[in-house]
Amino acid sequence: MALWNPQAQPETSGKPPIEKPPVEQPSVTAASSVPARKEYAAKDRRESVFGTGVSIDGKIEGDGDVRIAGKFKGEIQIKGDLTIEKGARIAAKINASTVTIGGEVEGNVLASSHVELLETAQLIGDLKGRSLTVAAGSRMRGHVEFGWAEPETAKFAVVKGPDKAKNGPAG
Repeated sequence: MALWNPQAQPETSGKPPIEKPPVEQPSVTAASSVPARKEYAAKDRRESVFGTGVSIDGKIEGDGDVRIAGKFKGEIQIKGDLTIEKGARIAAKINASTVTIGGEVEGNVLASSHVELLETAQLIGDLKGRSLTVAAGSRMRGHVEFGWAEPETAKFAVVKGPDKAKNGPAG
């Protein structure tokens, strides 16, 4: 008798045997530690993924999306979306369309569209974006600007340097 391919035994109760419809077996794929990426129907962008064991110093530029789960130090300037996974450590100046932070970031973040701080996010630096979502549990230390159109932001620019005393309130 083979255990790997048992044959069906006929019923002896007098009832006709019940035939079961064949079951399709799902295809088996290897599990990945990186969540599935977003599918872009209208956009033909690709996502670059830097895994947890990767450590990079340098500059990232381009039109595509980037997902970082490891360590990065330098500058990120992309026209796509940037996702920083939980556990990632980034020390960089960031400029992207949409920025989602789940790890640790030290540096300024500029998003032309949206910034999302997940519950595991830690940001030390200034943040500027068109809109902002902050989850309970996230942490940030720095200056935040959101919801302003570009011309309106210029009106509220902080004056720095020796002329600050002239422009400040009298007192």
